[in-house]
Amino acid sequence: MENFNYSIPTKVYFGKGQIKKLATVIKEYGNKVLIAYGGGSIKKIGLYNEMIKILDDNSVTYVELSGIEPNPRIETVRKGIEICRENNVEVVLAVGGGSTIDCAKVIAAGVKYEGDAWDLVTNPEKINEVLPIVTILTLSATGSEMDRHAVISDMSINQKIGTGHENMKPKVSILDPEYTYSVPKNQTAAGTADIMSHIFETYFNHTKGVDIQDSTAEGLLRACIKYGKIAIENPKDYDARANLMWASSWAINGLISYGTSSPWVVHPMEHELSAFYDITHGVGLAILTPYWMRYSLDEFTVYKFAQYGVNVWGIDKGLDEFEIANKAIEKTAEFFKDLGIPGTLGEVGIEEDKLEIMAKKAMNPYFKYAFKPLEEKDVLNIFKAAF
Repeated sequence: MENFNYSIPTKVYFGKGQIKKLATVIKEYGNKVLIAYGGGSIKKIGLYNEMIKILDDNSVTYVELSGIEPNPRIETVRKGIEICRENNVEVVLAVGGGSTIDCAKVIAAGVKYEGDAWDLVTNPEKINEVLPIVTILTLSATGSEMDRHAVISDMSINQKIGTGHENMKPKVSILDPEYTYSVPKNQTAAGTADIMSHIFETYFNHTKGVDIQDSTAEGLLRACIKYGKIAIENPKDYDARANLMWASSWAINGLISYGTSSPWVVHPMEHELSAFYDITHGVGLAILTPYWMRYSLDEFTVYKFAQYGVNVWGIDKGLDEFEIANKAIEKTAEFFKDLGIPGTLGEVGIEEDKLEIMAKKAMNPYFKYAFKPLEEKDVLNIFKAAF
């Protein structure tokens, strides 16, 4: 296990009715709030009215930024920053899923920054003073409610880039599983795949002596496999929604990655897909993951795929390692298919003539340190296999 610094400063209020803490939480940091949200689902489920009543009853003033995109745009970030500056906003309240929270994070980081907000995306070292961020989660997927990361797109140049800073970790997150009851089946499936991909990116590494991280990751994966299907079949199953919501947070808040070392590869590859085609992030991840697994399986990696097969899928450990590994990869692909997610890039409108340029843009110098080291030709081969 490698050295690490442990810090997960986000205070979490988890469970039914925790929104009652909202006014008290906000007033710890200020009294002028930007409410950031997406397409209006929070109004359909009654959350918007509930939230506004609490703010009004407690004399908290607010302005709004609505219409945040599923892949949040830099233009929306800039708009939010201007609203905050014009109204002397003190706290940013993100209400929605990961895209809304990501957008809110960069808005909060950009208010006191004198340059353009895109600078903070391309160079997170420029992030310094960040307005306090509070979140109310309505979609279990990205884990943005409990981490330092944000992903923003500039579709004019087909770029989707992740940024991050310790100061962008939310101060408080309110996690009520009941707010995810109305999430459609396709989004529940994509969210489950996103959670699992976060775990895979960390789990598949060669770091020695990380039994705690591995066993925790395996438990989270088993929970996703069990409760992902239940949530799709019965959207109002509280335990299913609760387990997915908590898995979303713990998949990426550092707990299973502290002490390990391996760069993420599937996420950067998928970012190019959604930068060019604006597809759902979790869908792209679910398509690419089994093909990345198959491409990465060799005599140096088989032990971890076999461990995954035994401890997550319950495959007989007495079988040959390669047989276990291949069965585990096939079960992974079948699980995503059972959730209703397409299995190839062609099915979601990706064009074959774009694969080469996307592979080139996805390439990262850190890929040479990955679980299975990758060069640009390897990324292209994975894209072609997934097509």
